[in-house]
Amino acid sequence: MTKSTILIVDDMVANIKVLGELLKDEYKIRLATNGEKALQISRSSNPPDLILLDVIMPEMDGYEVCAQLKTDKATKNIPVIFITAMDLEKDETKGLSLGAVDYITKPFSLPIVKARVKTHLELKHHRDILEDLSTLDGLTGISNRRRFDEILEIEWLRALRESTSLALLMIDIDHFKLYNDNYGHIAGDDCLKLVAKNLLDGIPRPADFLARYGGEEFAAILPMTDTKGAVTVGSSLIMHINALKIPHVHSLVSDQITISIGAASIIPDRRNSSVFLIENADNCLYLAKEGGRNRVESTDTG
Repeated sequence: MTKSTILIVDDMVANIKVLGELLKDEYKIRLATNGEKALQISRSSNPPDLILLDVIMPEMDGYEVCAQLKTDKATKNIPVIFITAMDLEKDETKGLSLGAVDYITKPFSLPIVKARVKTHLELKHHRDILEDLSTLDGLTGISNRRRFDEILEIEWLRALRESTSLALLMIDIDHFKLYNDNYGHIAGDDCLKLVAKNLLDGIPRPADFLARYGGEEFAAILPMTDTKGAVTVGSSLIMHINALKIPHVHSLVSDQITISIGAASIIPDRRNSSVFLIENADNCLYLAKEGGRNRVESTDTG
């Protein structure tokens, strides 16, 4: 079983060492000595599962760190436990009102810290299971349109902050209505499941994301990917699906199932939104269909 990751944030190195030694055998530990670094780690492609956060820190205190975490879609569900010498009721109330799940005062009891970390990680695990179930497509088992919308917004904001490229592939099974009409909807469902599995297998990196967009259409989000990279991934996916050799004698393209892909890439700015990227990828998908299908068409939007 993969170990959960805990981010310990404290400007006092001695405190970090004590907590790190306490927890390192059961969890992966990441460290930050200031708020800015804590936010950077939390917003990365490998965010922590839980944050132990000191309140009193220079430049950006723990309250501000927590507030920023809770207003960011990418980090709002990471549980935060404040660990601080501030023990007044109003201090605890403030921390909890900002979205922290617990509040431990210094000098802290190591068994209590360990027990509360375990409890909140278990609660997060159960919440994650429920969240996963609500964001999966019931037929194919991959992510659904709701999850696609969430991930696209998260990756758009990340790319905006870091000035990096974000690519999107819109993928459509060619002449799928003819497949359903001639082979039946049960065979059509089996085809969708097989195509979804192989598209997922063909997405190369852990940070990449695939969802069923609707009907016979899928979408892949590719962070830190330019147009050339998106076309490379798209071409690979087409080969993956062609290699399946799923019979489709009624297709107007081939005697087997094929896909068409529209690829768009952009370095986001504040003049537009993720809708702009979707529209451009959709336009490229239209061009791929008009150009004969079983192919990738692309555009670089900025």
